[in-house]
Amino acid sequence: MTPETESAFAAIRSEHGADSIERVELMLRPGGGGPRHPLQRGAKWMLPGLSPTPWHDPHGHPELTPLITAFEAAHPLIKEELTAAWEGRREAFSEYRHYLTRQEDWQALHLYRGGGLVEESAATAPTAYKVLDEFAVATEKICPLLESHFSTLLPGAVIAPHCDLWNFSINMHLAVDIPDGCAITVAGETRSWVEGECLLFDYSFEHAARNDGDRPRTCLLVDLWHPETTVAERLALTVLIGEIRRLLGDG
Repeated sequence: MTPETESAFAAIRSEHGADSIERVELMLRPGGGGPRHPLQRGAKWMLPGLSPTPWHDPHGHPELTPLITAFEAAHPLIKEELTAAWEGRREAFSEYRHYLTRQEDWQALHLYRGGGLVEESAATAPTAYKVLDEFAVATEKICPLLESHFSTLLPGAVIAPHCDLWNFSINMHLAVDIPDGCAITVAGETRSWVEGECLLFDYSFEHAARNDGDRPRTCLLVDLWHPETTVAERLALTVLIGEIRRLLGDG
């Protein structure tokens, strides 16, 4: 760890307790993430002690229930505004750049990235922006290390199987506009999106998606803290990953 990270960790321990970030410190040791599921082998960072659950019940975590409920209730307006943006403001969407790849047939409209809301998106997708701000950003449920965006897969698009970087955040999908022939697979289990409903999964497990339909498939994605992480751990992880990215010149 750098002196900056050590200083920040010391401050967190002072405020939250000597053992408050023990799992984060254990994660940094060789093999410290502990045993992992074979379908998590591609993840880089594994915080020990989190339940190895690929699919989460969207309404199963009290901490996240208000957020899930708000997004599902707002779906009709979110879809209406998304459709208008796709038809009239296509320039607001861009080729999505995943840390592993970039795809022209995977388009994105970002609402949150780089640790903050994307203010220019407020006019393009006002309802989604407002719900995200009120129920995820203001409540600090969103993982500031990651993002929220409308994810649009064009007909025929395939996202190849992959693991994301870590297990201490999970991914929410609000199914905004879903044609027939679309599916997502997480840890070998394939499900379909139900328009207006949310899916919630741990993307440290291998996952993939495809659109075999005849029109674009759009979900609103929000990267959330894993509900089994603590406030102190979230603070420490934000410092740690932020410092790693700074040293790597990655923002």
